Amino acid sequence: MAAARPDIQTEADIKRLVDAFYDKVNADPLLAPVFNDFAHVDWPAHLPQMYDFWSSLLLHTSRYRGQPFLKHIPLPIAGEHFQRWLSLFQGTVAELFAGPVADEARLRAQNIAHVFESRLRPDPLSLL
Repeated sequence: MAAARPDIQTEADIKRLVDAFYDKVNADPLLAPVFNDFAHVDWPAHLPQMYDFWSSLLLHTSRYRGQPFLKHIPLPIAGEHFQRWLSLFQGTVAELFAGPVADEARLRAQNIAHVFESRLRPDPLSLL
């Protein structure tokens, strides 16, 4: 019988989630070029920001300060990028964690992807 997965409860859990997720992003043929070739992400600086972001959302630490949407405006991203990002994130959560906070992480990621995509790539039919 497989061991039960823990829920996300600590800063170490947040770090584990973020690191595992961005390892997948860096190996992904669709997302890696956006992060590395176009945005030239400084990973040692970016990862601590992502720890703070997800810690704020999931552990209610209020550590994150920033406006993440603005950083995404110049990126060459489309619907398939958002879907891949969401798929990788939700898959990483499911692999590592189970419980109410893990469920919240998946829901938050889904909402973020939806809001960012709709703001960056508005549906012209939504204006009717």
